[in-house]
Amino acid sequence: MTRRSWLIALAILVAAAAILLAMGRNPICTCGTVTFWVGERDSAETSQMLADWYSLSHIVHGLLFYAALWLVARRWPVDWRFLVALLIEASWEVTENTPMVIDRYRATTAALGYTGDSVINSLSDILMMALGFLLARKLPLWSAILLLVALEIIPLFAIRDNLTLNVIALIAPNHSLQAWQAGH
Repeated sequence: MTRRSWLIALAILVAAAAILLAMGRNPICTCGTVTFWVGERDSAETSQMLADWYSLSHIVHGLLFYAALWLVARRWPVDWRFLVALLIEASWEVTENTPMVIDRYRATTAALGYTGDSVINSLSDILMMALGFLLARKLPLWSAILLLVALEIIPLFAIRDNLTLNVIALIAPNHSLQAWQAGH
């Protein structure tokens, strides 16, 4: 990537953080600490620290964005495609932390106590997407597909949730799926 592309990427991250702060999102967990990993799905610290089970879905975003942009814009330089993916992910992080989407998550997904992300978690999620994008660029296709499948299956068994189930729950809520995710 060119220096200009790195500066644009940094500007996207700074803008996302500034917007999230202006929306009233907490910079870090209200508990006052920052840890790398939260392993519980329903912990009050989920979506507040640097990484949790849902961070894996952001790596999947990167894998999917790389594939989609390769299909529709393969003639573009890879740094442009990366910046588009970064802008989409940053836009999602802002949108995901609006009251409307937070309420939708609480009503239809396994994240019943979800209160939104801390700014540090949102920035980490954006960087996880970047990691997924860069992995998709470097890995052989079969490895990228295998990684995507693993990143969906592992949290499915660990916390009964993943990106696929989140999308289904947000678009077409299903009471049977919600009951299974809750362990009933």
